[in-house]
Amino acid sequence: MAGFGDIIGQEQIKEHLQNAITTGKVSHAYIINGEKSSGKEFIARIFAMALQCESRDGAEPCGECHSCKQALSDNQPDIIKVIHEKPNTISVDDIRSQINNDVVIKPYSSKYKVYIINEAEKMNTQAQNAILKTLEEPPEYAVIMLLTANINALLPTVLSRCVVLNMKPVADEVMKKYLMEEIRIPDYKASVCASFARGNVGKARALATSEEFDNIKNEAVSFLKYVQEMELHEMISAIKKINDYKMDPAEYMDIIMIWYRDVLLFKATSDANQLIFRDEIQEIAKVARRSSYEGLENVMKALDKAKARLNANVNFELTMELLMLEIKENG
Repeated sequence: MAGFGDIIGQEQIKEHLQNAITTGKVSHAYIINGEKSSGKEFIARIFAMALQCESRDGAEPCGECHSCKQALSDNQPDIIKVIHEKPNTISVDDIRSQINNDVVIKPYSSKYKVYIINEAEKMNTQAQNAILKTLEEPPEYAVIMLLTANINALLPTVLSRCVVLNMKPVADEVMKKYLMEEIRIPDYKASVCASFARGNVGKARALATSEEFDNIKNEAVSFLKYVQEMELHEMISAIKKINDYKMDPAEYMDIIMIWYRDVLLFKATSDANQLIFRDEIQEIAKVARRSSYEGLENVMKALDKAKARLNANVNFELTMELLMLEIKENG
């Protein structure tokens, strides 16, 4: 069963959509704007299911009627997911065949016809102009949902005809509770995943269930524990190991950044309860004792610089070598 209560965070969006259902003031077009994996499609599916529910209580879909069962198995004929052949483009033909030519046909069995376009930023200009025609004169039963990770890619004329709902980052505490209850991971691991996901539920969930993430986190922590004793050749060997994992090197740096934030926080407060890596408290305390505030600040600056270098396509191994030497000297 899925309902609005299963959406983590996003209270404003939930409230807006539920009010639309209970008051009967459903817009013909919505844009849900938020980063990849943040839960846009989940929200769209629940809204569509609630709109089509044959016996809903208030704004919640019942989950039991024929329409809800069809929606849960992706077989509701009046909930249409727009698909596209080309991986990076939604073409004018995709929009014409799946929306413009279809929207003139009345709903098969429901009050509404709901169209869900995921990755709407992939619509090229012709596709956006084509959908504009439907947005300008939609039949009263049509509801079009554009889900996008880049609202700036949509034409102003498209934006002006839609209700825009912006996803907000989910608070770490809310995320942590969700991960502990739903995925059954321990408190410490939930803290790391929540902190690392920066408010993105899908990303937190993926990290919590990823063996790869566990490996790279353990690798990073192991490096940070022994960096002071390492010779240059051992550092180079550690860099090669990072490359063996399929994780974005910038994310490896995020783990290091979270570690040094913990060190700074512990140095300033001596409070272990606020730490993300609190199961490494002895090591964190050791680094905090030996490092100066200035040295820790230098490490943070070096991390920012390394990220900028990677974004500018500077050689990965060279970037990491410079970063590790800076950490060895200051951290």
